[in-house]
Amino acid sequence: MLRFVLSFLGAIFAWIVTGIFFVALTLGAVLWMYSRDLPSHEQLAQYSPKTISRVYSGEGRLIDEFAQERRIFVPIDEIPPLVKEAFISAEDKNFYYHHGFDPRGMIGAMVQAVASRGESVRGASTITQQVMKNFLLSSDRSIERKIKELILATRLEQSLTKDQILELYLNEIFLGQNSFGVAAASQTYFNKPLTDLAPHEAATLAAMPQAPGRYHPVRAKERVTERRNYVLREMWQNGYIDQPTYEAESKLPLRSVQNGDFPAFQKQLPPRDYFTDEIRRQLSAEFGEDEFFGGGLAIRATIEPDLQQIAATALQRALEKFDRSRGIWRGTRVSIPAEKLATEQEWRAALDAAQVPRDIHDWYPAVVLSLGETDATIGIEEEEGTATIPAKDVQWARKRLATGKLGPKAKVASDLLDVGDVVLVRRMTDDASGAFVRWTLRQVPEIEGGFMAMDVNTGRVMAMQGGFSYQSSVFNRATQAQRQPGSSFKPFVYAAALDSGFTPATIVVDEPIVVNTPEGLWTPKNSTGKYYGPTPMRTGIEQSRNLMTIRIAQDIGMDTVAQYAEKFGVYDHLSHYLANSLGSQETTLFKMVAAYAMFANGGERVEPTLVDRVQDRRGRTIYRHDQRTCLNCGQATLPMGAAPSVETNRERVMDAITAYQLTSMMEGVVKRGSGRGVNLPVPVAGKTGTTNDAKDVWFIGFTSDIVAGCYLGYDQPRTMGEDAYGGTLCVPVFNEFMKEAIKEYGGTQFRVPPGGHFVNIDRFSGAILGPDAKGDNVIAEYFRDGQDLSGLGLVDGGFERVDPAVLPLYSQGGDQGSAVTTSTGRKKVIPKKADFGTLSSGGLY
Repeated sequence: MLRFVLSFLGAIFAWIVTGIFFVALTLGAVLWMYSRDLPSHEQLAQYSPKTISRVYSGEGRLIDEFAQERRIFVPIDEIPPLVKEAFISAEDKNFYYHHGFDPRGMIGAMVQAVASRGESVRGASTITQQVMKNFLLSSDRSIERKIKELILATRLEQSLTKDQILELYLNEIFLGQNSFGVAAASQTYFNKPLTDLAPHEAATLAAMPQAPGRYHPVRAKERVTERRNYVLREMWQNGYIDQPTYEAESKLPLRSVQNGDFPAFQKQLPPRDYFTDEIRRQLSAEFGEDEFFGGGLAIRATIEPDLQQIAATALQRALEKFDRSRGIWRGTRVSIPAEKLATEQEWRAALDAAQVPRDIHDWYPAVVLSLGETDATIGIEEEEGTATIPAKDVQWARKRLATGKLGPKAKVASDLLDVGDVVLVRRMTDDASGAFVRWTLRQVPEIEGGFMAMDVNTGRVMAMQGGFSYQSSVFNRATQAQRQPGSSFKPFVYAAALDSGFTPATIVVDEPIVVNTPEGLWTPKNSTGKYYGPTPMRTGIEQSRNLMTIRIAQDIGMDTVAQYAEKFGVYDHLSHYLANSLGSQETTLFKMVAAYAMFANGGERVEPTLVDRVQDRRGRTIYRHDQRTCLNCGQATLPMGAAPSVETNRERVMDAITAYQLTSMMEGVVKRGSGRGVNLPVPVAGKTGTTNDAKDVWFIGFTSDIVAGCYLGYDQPRTMGEDAYGGTLCVPVFNEFMKEAIKEYGGTQFRVPPGGHFVNIDRFSGAILGPDAKGDNVIAEYFRDGQDLSGLGLVDGGFERVDPAVLPLYSQGGDQGSAVTTSTGRKKVIPKKADFGTLSSGGLY
């Protein structure tokens, strides 16, 4: 009997051992099979998550952020213990004791699932397993993925420390609201750094990983509160907080940015504008979109925020003034259904959702709530109560009818507005006292334009406005719009001539020109429709004489003009057509302003930049714009009165004397020519540009330190009217901006280079005068030492001359155009178009 019992027990033992062996063998085979093609966990040691790239102003103020995944990487030793303890309590309380997976947790989860018959199923993945799933595996629920997760988690525990694993987890985990990692989530939900979080706030963040898509602090407030309190209870039971703290914190209401308890971090940033979006466009092309949006770059922009606001306001004022003078009402073309206007809560919610621009200073969205016999009642965003638009505020405009024709001029508010219309309004104030008068209707102009200002010596772009409103149109007209520069291109023709032996006193014939082209005869005209005979070159640019410019271009050759234009970066390739000497080939404001900077700085190449420096996530400089070398900056001290010595390595694109001669001639444009509207207390040079039919109007001007340029025109080019000129539309924008800019940057006389001398010249005839000559006709021209002052004789460009007996000075041209009376009562001749076929021949002024 004993032998039988022993034999039976032995057999059972043998079966058990055999079973264990085969189970172990099976498990080993399964583990071996699934571990063959697993991704390498070692790459996590070089973890570089996608993090936010941030743009800072020169003063270090954060002005914009760009990210695909909104993440702020924080090293583990900078994450407060409270935050770490909250996540460990919520997700893996045995984190510091297991070796990658938690058998007790897995068994507990299985028992709970069986006991509840599948109604209550909780995850059993450890933090290490979640790291492996988030980084190396998919999120599908399968036994195969779970086995791979266990294998990789075990390997990871052997490669990294617990703190390193926790660092990966807390920076990678998705916590809802496009927030990745605890630092970004803390900012999103509470607008606080991690160090300022209270226990209930840390517990709220730790509650999110379970269901970040469903745990919304507003829509699922009760569910999030329950989960938060569960985390707080776990923190207490694990010894991280005491019982009084747990009880006090769990009774607190759920507070968040989304519930309106804290201001949103994004609301503290200025609205995105053309400047930072252009940085995105340029750096995305330079570094690639993945690096820009996920590389955690720190970008130091060249923007001067105060000047940027002044530039935006100046351009907006000019565009709105022109648009309002046309007297056509378009509104926003957005409306709110009548059923959403029943209560204040409803119309405010609908107005908040309306897609209208909100980046225009002192403009507010509003909705028309009702219409009276003469007035309109409106509700204004962020303003309490309602307001009134009186009849007199609409009487400047007409509404376009469904037929496309313009209706009669409005007399009462209902002639322009309908109930439910979303409009833009601003406060009207008294000019003298600044007191509020009433609310007044506004609209985004149909005409657009661009403005840009930069340092002539460094190329740092201080301000850039690419249109009326970025939120209305993201197209940047300063950098992307290809427009005809018109007469603002003429200085490049004159620069090429000066370097070809011309002087400011060289006499150029101003007489009719006829060019035979494949499209027909081209007979360009001066803007006045007159011919002025032999004229000094200075007068040619001051008065923007088209015929003189064409003769100069013909004389030196369009290949030379093209070479200069391309060397200055105005064009990548300028076609060798004579019409292009008048600025008929399109370019951008960005390129034109950068080219003018080289006139102002004495002829040295300067590359425009919106960025001073770019640093990667580790603080290493990967781009620096200013490559000049400071020779004595390394010294501990400098001698009394000594300044840093900067060695320039910039390429010279034009002779310094040529640059000064051209600058002096362009000063004449401002003093006596089409730029006479410039009114600044420092020396200014510049050039206007008005293309045929006034489809584009320009002004680019500069002081000794700053160059700024403006253009206005419709996006689909069409005439702006016979009263539109660069001197009347763009010069005011330049004036308004530069008056503020020179308060900070000042301005001096333009530097006179060595190697030349001044000679008094009669600016009307070009005759050389004595050193004591006086009078309005006398101007001191700068000549190169040793240069023949007799000039080049008459420059006619090889075109046929007109008999002087037939052409008295200041005679009318044969094709005189039409005479009009201006608003000031003066008579002005508007010449007929100087283009042929569909080719515009460029500049008038």
